Amino acid sequence: MTKTQATGEVFWTAFQALRPVEKQAVLERLLQDRALRQDLQDLATIASRKNEPARPLRKYLEDTRRRRP
Repeated sequence: MTKTQATGEVFWTAFQALRPVEKQAVLERLLQDRALRQDLQDLATIASRKNEPARPLRKYLEDTRRRRP
């Protein structure tokens, strides 16, 4: 485990030990950061779509252009 991973594990363990109301306060504070909020949304989207089949970028762009009026 790297030093960065170990630090992350310490913070995660501490977060898990919080009471629900404290967890909510931490999450609310984190979500006040617009860039972090966007990063979290992107990561959630990636995680939810990880089992979808991959397709080449060119194919995606072609499909997107066809859908435009």
